[in-house]
Amino acid sequence: MLRILRWSQRSLLGIAVLMLGYCGYVGIDAWSFQRAELRQFALLRVHRTAAHRATPPPVSGGMIGRIEIPRLNISVVVIEGSASTTLRRAVGHIRGTALPGQRGNIGISGHRDTFFRPLRNIRKDDVITLTTLDGEYRYRVVSTDIVMPSDVSVLDSDGREILTLVTCHPFYFVGAAPNRFIVRAERIE
Repeated sequence: MLRILRWSQRSLLGIAVLMLGYCGYVGIDAWSFQRAELRQFALLRVHRTAAHRATPPPVSGGMIGRIEIPRLNISVVVIEGSASTTLRRAVGHIRGTALPGQRGNIGISGHRDTFFRPLRNIRKDDVITLTTLDGEYRYRVVSTDIVMPSDVSVLDSDGREILTLVTCHPFYFVGAAPNRFIVRAERIE
């Protein structure tokens, strides 16, 4: 009996060490990805000339820019797409929604367990800045909402320049969250 107890203890300890190692790997991978992408983004912005035409449409996994919410200390790279590998390393532009600078609804999704965790403290009138190679776009938060995952109407466009941030809700739920937390912001000139 004592032998089984020791074996169980060592097995559980080994599993715990492996899980912590995986969490460390994911954190370091996201951190190094963010640093490399931001460094490349800064270089591209410096070398960009005034005669350069608009940026071509992004490809899956390609960088869109950087989103910042200073009051919440959020500064993260925005990548095209919302695949799980993308959202593990950055936040993702939702395909089929507008791009920054276009009329329409720009959809950006992120995990509540990583980059979008601070959204739980967002308030009306907070300013969100979305920086791309084509310029800097500022948005003011007008509302937050909690919806079902099937409610994709939050991404509908009404012709105005809107930014919609999407993450899972509740923020401290363990496992697949039952709802989505929506932040709606309007472009300010």
